Amino acid sequence: MEKVSILHLITAAKNASPFDVNMAFDAGFDKIMPYTSVEMKEVAGLVQDAIFSRGPSGVKRESVFIGGRDIDVAMDMLGLAKKAMVPPFEISVFADPSGAFTTAAGMMAKVEFHLIKNFGGDLTGRRVSVFGATGPVGGCTAVIAAKYGAEVKMVAHRSLADVQVKVDSYNARYGVKISAVDGASDDSKIAVLKNTDIALCAAAAGVQVLSLSQMAQAKDLKIVADVNAVPPTGAEGVDVFADGLPILGTNAFGIGALAIGNVKYKTQHNLLKSMLESEKKQYLDFLSAFETARKTL
Repeated sequence: MEKVSILHLITAAKNASPFDVNMAFDAGFDKIMPYTSVEMKEVAGLVQDAIFSRGPSGVKRESVFIGGRDIDVAMDMLGLAKKAMVPPFEISVFADPSGAFTTAAGMMAKVEFHLIKNFGGDLTGRRVSVFGATGPVGGCTAVIAAKYGAEVKMVAHRSLADVQVKVDSYNARYGVKISAVDGASDDSKIAVLKNTDIALCAAAAGVQVLSLSQMAQAKDLKIVADVNAVPPTGAEGVDVFADGLPILGTNAFGIGALAIGNVKYKTQHNLLKSMLESEKKQYLDFLSAFETARKTL
């Protein structure tokens, strides 16, 4: 008799995300076991308790999901989990804190799709500006875009120094060349947009960071993508259902939160399902999520 499948959900947060629990059940896992308020020093022990307790046949039916709120913490936990494996006792590990990895992947896959469709090229050489840059989705989209050949700027809404700290960390960790720019005033936002091909809005829910009048002055602007589904949207004129629709009064096409969310959902589902079904062990982060998101389109 085949053993039940188990997903061990590890998070540094106080609570496991109900969204992630539901997604795991829908992907086919029989049991989901959450471990909350997990400290970095505890990750290896939890993983090894899991892999050594079922034998070679049972370990094939186990995986680890890493949640939480912080992308650097999640990536560090992913690295520690990978190091804790002792062949042949190995299981797949997937990090997606706050859904940020799959959301960023969905956003960038949609952006790339509409770039190719409307402008005949991918992210290579594109000027990308990220608004709402200090959040987890903003950080992930910046790194994905940079990894795939874009010239990326993370835009500071308040403190340029705070964004620079993030930029320095991402550049060191991921081997990219992102820069930080000021966007605290309307004039500075317009200046940024005038040198932007793709604007990515990843600000907090209900915060509008770009207006139609600002975007109308950016003649080279091609794509504006926004992950905010709570009114007002992060980019004025970009409906939550927009999937490559022209933005009134501008030269750009808009991608809204629900169009991105649809790809995010499929990406997370497919990655969870692949851990359950694949014989090959996988270590999945936001770059893995981007590759999967591209395939859904």
